[in-house]
Amino acid sequence: MTEPRESDTEMAYLIDKQRVRAAFDRAAPAYESVAVLQREVATRLEERLELIRLEPQTVLDVGAGTGELSARLSKRYPAAQLVLIDLSRAMLEQARMRGSFFERLRRKRLFVCGDAERLPLAPACADLIVSNLMLQWCNDLEAVLQGLRRALRPGGLLIFTTLGPDTLRELRASWRAVDLHVHVNAFIDMHDVGDALLRAGFSDPVMDREDIVLTYDSVATLMRELKTLGAHNSTGGRPRGLTGPARLKSMTNAYERFRQNGRLPATYEVIHGHCWAPTTSANSSGGREVKIPLSQLKEGRGKP
Repeated sequence: MTEPRESDTEMAYLIDKQRVRAAFDRAAPAYESVAVLQREVATRLEERLELIRLEPQTVLDVGAGTGELSARLSKRYPAAQLVLIDLSRAMLEQARMRGSFFERLRRKRLFVCGDAERLPLAPACADLIVSNLMLQWCNDLEAVLQGLRRALRPGGLLIFTTLGPDTLRELRASWRAVDLHVHVNAFIDMHDVGDALLRAGFSDPVMDREDIVLTYDSVATLMRELKTLGAHNSTGGRPRGLTGPARLKSMTNAYERFRQNGRLPATYEVIHGHCWAPTTSANSSGGREVKIPLSQLKEGRGKP
């Protein structure tokens, strides 16, 4: 039987949500021990919030995970009602344990287990929506953004991060030297995310990107960290069954060509974005343009 090629069908890249939920449920207890990238990106997202004057009454953290960013938001906006939303119930249980007795007594934090592609929220219920490294786990970006747009009050802010196509490029290239299965999830280009924001009816979207490179002593360490994070390959085109030791060794050998100064790099293309719910009833496009820094256009997408 011919092995499926990555380009044969879009179905190969569809995310299996049940598999994702199960992976994060299992990962929840140990997640914080290896969430280096997630904490760093959350810090950079929070720094961008410092530049925006906002006094929200209700804040949604969509894809809240274990609540690390939510805890920061609670301190930044102490008067706000904070709603934590995540696909994984086990992740939310970890987040719940972060709260003080006083916070629980005042019900300043609410927990919602739900899928971002089908947000169980009333329209115009939030002034600020924050999402850190969640969008890449969704199949229907349009549905997610439309749901977030509905949830925002006029003049409300959406600020988010997600992963771009250069993420784990070394791992993807190393697997391609071995077989034609999909071993790494697909990620959406920054420009496509910006266009989708406009179609969803957001105003003045601003997009930016950066590469963050983590290094490891071995491929085994990288793979173990991804497993601990719950970041399994959850695509429809993933190989079924266990990966044989011969293929794994071949991939590991292929990865060695990226080694520098004794370390193996793993690149993450981090996309930052923010936009607003319009205060008028202008149509979704409104003749506006996505704002992308000139420096990024000069560098070219995906270049470190």
